[in-house]
Amino acid sequence: MLLFLSLAGIILSVILLVFNAGRYKSSRYLGGFFFLISVYALNFHVFIDSYPVPILTLFFVHPDFLFYLTGPLLFWYIRSVLTDKSRLRRSDLWHLLPAFIYLISVIPYLFLSWDEKTANAALLASDIGNLKYIRASLLYSVIHPGLVFISRPLLVTGYAIGSTVIFIRWLKNRKNRTVLSQQHYMIPWLTVLLGFFFILTISHLIAMTEAYLSHNLKLFFTLRLLHLFSGVGLTGLLISPLFFPSILYGMPRIPAASPADTPTGPGPAEGSDPRFPVQEELPKPGFEADYMKQIGSKMDECMQQLQPYLQNDCNLAYMAKLTGIPAHHLAYYFREERRQPFNEYRNLWRVQHAKKLIREGKTKELTLEAIGLLSGFSTRNTFYSAFRKIEGSTPSAFVDKECENKK
Repeated sequence: MLLFLSLAGIILSVILLVFNAGRYKSSRYLGGFFFLISVYALNFHVFIDSYPVPILTLFFVHPDFLFYLTGPLLFWYIRSVLTDKSRLRRSDLWHLLPAFIYLISVIPYLFLSWDEKTANAALLASDIGNLKYIRASLLYSVIHPGLVFISRPLLVTGYAIGSTVIFIRWLKNRKNRTVLSQQHYMIPWLTVLLGFFFILTISHLIAMTEAYLSHNLKLFFTLRLLHLFSGVGLTGLLISPLFFPSILYGMPRIPAASPADTPTGPGPAEGSDPRFPVQEELPKPGFEADYMKQIGSKMDECMQQLQPYLQNDCNLAYMAKLTGIPAHHLAYYFREERRQPFNEYRNLWRVQHAKKLIREGKTKELTLEAIGLLSGFSTRNTFYSAFRKIEGSTPSAFVDKECENKK
């Protein structure tokens, strides 16, 4: 079960990083967080199930420094979601310090020969209690090995508490916030994320502490009840995104004005249409409701004046480039505010254009298929299907009806 969860978590993290990190920056932190949690669980599975020595050799010490990054990734994710600012600050480099210190301390072990590492792994395979005899880190000279191992879950628990504190502070002041004001699903998502993570980290920390205080590392692997709670926390953590698919979207808010957005700046963004300077017309303060209305107005205005729906490649990315509105803001607008897929919105404009051509008598010169192509549809079937869905009749029936009206 633990192996399955670990692999599922790794797949989930890869999906987040490959398909969403480029569009939604916060997904980088969330994907990295899930990846490290999954690798840590896989590492634990390898030791608890006594895998062959070569595999133990790979998992002993080598990935350990990465686990110190689990807490910072969670903290950065929560912060980026609540502030809609995913860029790291210079001060965030301090969060990397524990991982850096541990990495420096194990460099001598990392450069040992494979045979020496295999011998150490064989000792662990025979008795996990032999861990105290393996000098894997220079820190063991000044700190008890058990305390070094406790430092990982202890640090992660600290970050979980810190992330919860900033979340609670945000909840107390959310009436004065614009971020997430209409994304109510994000509050339960963050609550579930932090809740299951607390169950996982607290139970794991207690098990590690019990083993350390009793001076018996074997005890850590025999505390079945605590491992059960850890399993519940890990399971809930890894399957929770399946119940909150919208976490993959960015957090739309009114963008803050920048020098480039003002009349004295260098002008509109490259690739955007100068007739739609979205950022210049948006005020600094405001609420998502106002922003959503402005997006709707900009979209209708752009469709009417530039007729981008006539292009075969008219999609959200194309409209984002044309209007200067971030693509994930447009996705949110159509999903949450308009509650209509963008394709349906675009097809509505295409059908209206086709009706205009029909009323102008273009059917005397062109076939209906040609009119569909001129209206932006790529094939006859998509034209007829969209026309029937929107008008309740076929293009041919509409032509006949127009002919009767003219008589």
